[in-house]
Amino acid sequence: MKYFIIYFVIINIIALIVTVHDKNAATRGSWRVKERTLMLISALGGAPVMYLTMLTIHHKTRKPLFMVGIPLIFVAECAIAFLVLRYGFGIL
Repeated sequence: MKYFIIYFVIINIIALIVTVHDKNAATRGSWRVKERTLMLISALGGAPVMYLTMLTIHHKTRKPLFMVGIPLIFVAECAIAFLVLRYGFGIL
């Protein structure tokens, strides 16, 4: 469980950094992070912080893929976490 929490903190810090970097790159017109990469980081556990960061810095808020997709990923991750904690599945 300790390693899961460490992983969750690290992936969310990465989500924050990558999202802010992409926003800064967008305003400067320089190298951007692929949308596929942002969604992958979200799917790997960075959904909560990525979504809050996007809302805070007003980044990709007009794109339904992000404003609907990331919360759906988060809900799915919560459901999986509940099932694992409730039934174990031999994972933890």
